[in-house]
Amino acid sequence: MAGAAGKDDGRSGNLPTEANAFIGRRPELSRIAALLGSARLVTLTGPGGVGKSRLALRAAHDARPAFPDGAWLVELSSLTDASLLPHAVMDALGRSDQTVRPLLDVLVEGLTGRPVLLVLDTCEHILTPCAQLVGELLDRVPQLRILATSRQPLAVPGEYVLPLDPLPLGAAADAGEGAVALFTARATAAAPAFRVTEANRAQIEAICTRLDGIPLALELAAVRLRGMPLDRLLEGLDSRFDLLTARTEPRIARHQTLRTAIGWSHELCTPLERLLWARLSVFADGWDLEAAEFVCHGGPLETERVLELLSWLIEKSIVVQEPDGAGMRFRMLDTLRAFGAQWLEGLGESEAVRRRHRDYYRWLARRGEAEWLGSAQRAWAERMCAEHANVRLALEECLADPDTSCALELAGTLWFFWFACGYAEEGRTYLARALRRGDDSSAERVLALWAQRLITLDPEDLDASEQVSTAYTRLAAARGLPEEALHLPLNGASLAVRGESARSAILHAPSGQAPAGGGGAVFFRLTALAVQAYLLVAQGAFERVAAVAGRLRAECEKCGELWMRAWGDYYLALARLGQGDATAAAGHARGALCAKWRVHDRLGTAAAADLLSAVEAARGRAERAAQLFGVSSRLWGEAGLAELGRHNATSFRTHHERRLRTALGDSLCDRLLGAGRELTTDQAIKLVHGDGLPDGSC
Repeated sequence: MAGAAGKDDGRSGNLPTEANAFIGRRPELSRIAALLGSARLVTLTGPGGVGKSRLALRAAHDARPAFPDGAWLVELSSLTDASLLPHAVMDALGRSDQTVRPLLDVLVEGLTGRPVLLVLDTCEHILTPCAQLVGELLDRVPQLRILATSRQPLAVPGEYVLPLDPLPLGAAADAGEGAVALFTARATAAAPAFRVTEANRAQIEAICTRLDGIPLALELAAVRLRGMPLDRLLEGLDSRFDLLTARTEPRIARHQTLRTAIGWSHELCTPLERLLWARLSVFADGWDLEAAEFVCHGGPLETERVLELLSWLIEKSIVVQEPDGAGMRFRMLDTLRAFGAQWLEGLGESEAVRRRHRDYYRWLARRGEAEWLGSAQRAWAERMCAEHANVRLALEECLADPDTSCALELAGTLWFFWFACGYAEEGRTYLARALRRGDDSSAERVLALWAQRLITLDPEDLDASEQVSTAYTRLAAARGLPEEALHLPLNGASLAVRGESARSAILHAPSGQAPAGGGGAVFFRLTALAVQAYLLVAQGAFERVAAVAGRLRAECEKCGELWMRAWGDYYLALARLGQGDATAAAGHARGALCAKWRVHDRLGTAAAADLLSAVEAARGRAERAAQLFGVSSRLWGEAGLAELGRHNATSFRTHHERRLRTALGDSLCDRLLGAGRELTTDQAIKLVHGDGLPDGSC
């Protein structure tokens, strides 16, 4: 599927924009619309290339208004480890997974509420886990509807299976609905001068018949009109190609037809283009140019030729090019990637190219770790999130390697991704798998153990955090501090939720327990300052908090670091609020909120939103405080910490909401809280942008 959803689409969903006009399938769309009104699970089945994914996307766009909590696409084709299926759904929903609660419980909690639609695309390679997850979700989330695509049914009770046939041919097709219409539309896009005439209509119909009306085959054929006339196109299709390794089992006609169309496109490529196509098949869910050059070069394919050859594959519609922030990313349709993978196997290169893929992402992780605490931090957060599927694939390749140090090193090096970008639960899974494979005392194992301790949360830590919060509340009351400081959400911050007061002993363990160099060593020093600031806040020593937080910010600014600097702003805001200077606190709280969101730290964003709500209340802005409180409530829920962090039970949230209701009245307060929950984080940041925040700071 083409396109990419925005990073924060609120409750509308994440459906990508369609790359070109949708042709035909009106009866199927009507049938799906009717079924989604009554059936809990609708599965579109059919062979590869028949258009299941595209139809599901179009149907989801049409159905979107009926689902107040959004329509969400979960693309599963790149998922190789079925145990990560719940993580993939969480990722698609834009929710982080910092909790140690069962992930299914967090997922159910996130989906519960108003009607919501999940589109599970390409289920067949993990069919049983998909069926189990779908069954659980449907049992536990009454308002949920699921639209799935698969080459075979999920066999879940209540499933309605809608087999998808190829597009109708000849007289069976209504005007503008069938195979001829699709071929004509794509041919016109590829060759603008192309027209359907009485003279060429028979040839067009013959091409569509020859390709059995299979949409992918029609699109591959249509793009060839850029370089050859229609009669040559038809002649080429009259010769069957079977370019893969010999196979003896019978193939059904549609599969053979699709192989013929893909094989023909393959035959029209130059030898180096075919080689690049095969090697690109090792990527999961896209790649950038640097990755392609590293992984795919070798032998007759020189690094300098990769971009040129990639451009020709784009021209032939084998590869799709998509903008991605600062650069371009590329991808292949699953069917074309599968063809390339079989060709790569036939060439005997599969193992070598997979290893180069693994080694590239090991190198990328080391580079990201070394540069994480620097001016490129936001770019690294974006890049690693975009490469998430490839990182998973590299980890699986490392875990399959007899050399246990490979998986330990990669899983440990990714500490910054697990900890700061919202993938702590997945990181715990990979680190546990890597650590189970041996019991040595290598540097790689020490790194993995440190990373595991960094992102693992224990109940004792939460208890210690709440004890510190309680002690702080008593101390603040005894000292006559402002009410806003008195009830501050100490265990709302990411560090506090993880119980850093208890874990400081771990983070300040002997030097052998921390990474020996790179960003990890710097992170260790900065974390020490953050923990110190947190403990000083718990004592109500706000002058000292400001001093330590100032040191933290200064250290971060030396290297251009953003993520940890935001905690410096957070603690400075706490200090200024505790000293009664709500105006100064507002500036620091806004800075923390924006910075945390820029690096995808949902936990930190939620904590900062809580703090900013308290600050706005202290400034006499109860309505804005209520909206921000609604925003933070949504963010805590998305982070899966509504129960884990027990933030609803803290004195801050209970007291803060009570004060807001007293100031605004229940009716207005409820409306504002609800409005805040409906705001996307980008919208919430715009809400505070007009209050003196410099342009470009978010």
